[in-house]
Amino acid sequence: MTYRVCFVCTGNICRSPMAESVFRARVEEAGLDGLVEVDSAGTGDWHEGEGADPRTLSVLEQNGYALDHTARRFEPSWLARLDLVIALDAGHLKALRRLAPTAQDAGKVRLLRSYDPAAQDDLDVPDPYYGGRDGFEECLEMVEAASVGLLAAVREDLEGRLP
Repeated sequence: MTYRVCFVCTGNICRSPMAESVFRARVEEAGLDGLVEVDSAGTGDWHEGEGADPRTLSVLEQNGYALDHTARRFEPSWLARLDLVIALDAGHLKALRRLAPTAQDAGKVRLLRSYDPAAQDDLDVPDPYYGGRDGFEECLEMVEAASVGLLAAVREDLEGRLP
């Protein structure tokens, strides 16, 4: 019984691969790497086949995270096999819920920062692509903060499935 989580941003080269890398590290630290599968995708295909943005890789590496990544587009058919689809901003949330073939599938789509109790009204992780390195560092901080709550939610879901 594998629990599957997919992070989704726009082009799958900045925010979602960063979230994938951070959450995979949290899953491994928790000893759940045999039970939880983590990946990412984009709502568009602009960067399909490319690696992550060099600034994403640099910020991750500087903070002790590893990432081997090739960008890809999210496919609606994946919803049937995924347990959670984590959107990085409200635009992604709406787009992904529109793609969902059923209400149950739409319910699997959540905003990443909704798992961060310190996040107030703005639950978006801003797109750092058009800015400088500081935007990528801010993105990492938001992802790390939300990953704690997300891991707790995934652990709870997993425990609820065990006999």
